[in-house]
Amino acid sequence: MLTYEECLDMCDLTSDEVDAIAEHEHVDPIIALAFGQYMINHEGEQKIKRIILDDIEKAHREGNRGHEALLQKVLEHFIATHPDHDSRKSAAA
Repeated sequence: MLTYEECLDMCDLTSDEVDAIAEHEHVDPIIALAFGQYMINHEGEQKIKRIILDDIEKAHREGNRGHEALLQKVLEHFIATHPDHDSRKSAAA
């Protein structure tokens, strides 16, 4: 049986990105990891960005500035490391 850490090592997401998905979807991190990896492999980068943005907005509404700042860094990293499908198509043309 694989551990969470072993699965994370094989995933194209960071633990913070997985945590953001888990928070948004109200699921355990291992489920969020599988969902996120599926989305990465099926051109779902925009969906993951939207999930992180939703989490940022929620933290802002709740006045949780520390969590909001952390999620902003998570979003910036995700955007830097996962260009969306439309950008890849434009670059290939």
